Amino acid sequence: MKLSFSSVAAGAALFVAMGIAAPAEADQPSATWVTSWATALQPIPPLVAPPPLYRAPDVAGRTIRQIVYPTLGGRIAKIHLSNEYGRVPLVIESMGIAPSASGAATNATGAAHVTFGGRPDVSVPPGGELDSDPVAIDLRAGAPYAISSYMGPHQTMTAWHRVSSQLNYVSPPGDHVADASPAAFAQRFTQYAWVTGLAVDAPQASTVAAIGDSITDGMRSSLNRNRRWPDALARRLARAQRTDLAVIDLGISGNRLLSDSPCYGEALERRFERDALRHPGVKTVVLLIGINDINFQAMPARAGLDCDAPHTQVSAEDLIAGYKRVIALAHARGVRILGGTLTPASLPPARETIRQSVNKWIRTSHAFADVVDFDVALRDPVDPVRLRREYDSGDHIHPSDAGYMAMAEAVPLAALNGSR
Repeated sequence: MKLSFSSVAAGAALFVAMGIAAPAEADQPSATWVTSWATALQPIPPLVAPPPLYRAPDVAGRTIRQIVYPTLGGRIAKIHLSNEYGRVPLVIESMGIAPSASGAATNATGAAHVTFGGRPDVSVPPGGELDSDPVAIDLRAGAPYAISSYMGPHQTMTAWHRVSSQLNYVSPPGDHVADASPAAFAQRFTQYAWVTGLAVDAPQASTVAAIGDSITDGMRSSLNRNRRWPDALARRLARAQRTDLAVIDLGISGNRLLSDSPCYGEALERRFERDALRHPGVKTVVLLIGINDINFQAMPARAGLDCDAPHTQVSAEDLIAGYKRVIALAHARGVRILGGTLTPASLPPARETIRQSVNKWIRTSHAFADVVDFDVALRDPVDPVRLRREYDSGDHIHPSDAGYMAMAEAVPLAALNGSR
């Protein structure tokens, strides 16, 4: 089934007649935007022959369908686009959002066309970002939605969120934005691209931003199951009927606090303001970062693409100084920031000493508004330098689904700065 969309100016009555939600009026002076879902981008290494893990799908003239899960419901939404690492304009010919059915299929009821300044197409300059016009759509917290983008004829993917733990879809050439059927979306990929935020009009709500590395990103959690710890925290808040709080996940696998990486993005202290503080509605941040700074200094250099470079030597004092800079950025925006202790990673003694020193400072310095003791939540009580067996995904660094759930349970809900 294919739906025919049109802009508000051209005929909102057509949307009503077809049972499709029309885009909201672009002028929403009373809207209070709160980010309900978000991700963070990292540049794709610009190699002529990249290794398989860094080969982006061909998107030129094709439709990209990405599945997102808002953590706060609403009836008016807007989509945030980023061309942060683009080398050419990001060109989207048309875009739509619809309730996701299964896989790449969508539910035709409730689908909405997305416009930009009243137009169906948009061009975002290199390094730029922008919001769509407000869209009238019934968003339910925890439910999947498909955002479909028909890309320009020469578009390439130069940035992504590499570890999405979510199947997304690419069509053959052509505009398949309005296709409810999954038939055109046989190609799959497990990254997010360009769409970096979904906000809703929610005057009494705010957003908790979880930011960090692969442990916040949900590395090795179950595909398509939303088993990252921020997902589990959102479900915990829903059970507690905290409908005033959204949770967004801004973790990037491999990310470090102090050093950039050719594969794992900018250092968190440099991306923090853009990736966390600029999202509308963010009032609380949970920070968990540093284990890769400790580990990558000991990794051997590799010929060709060395994702762990630079192999910078870091001390506990270096990391603490970095935390203080991030805390200062949050405080300058009036944002509450909680510090997460670094989780067990079966480190050799010298690196374990750094981890323990950092955790002692996080627990005792009172530099953070509160502490989330992820270390205590996950460590083996008999051998505390290791993860508990049931919380270990198998690599002795990343938690299992059960471990990520335990992390969410460790977050003190009273420390989250909601509207009550």
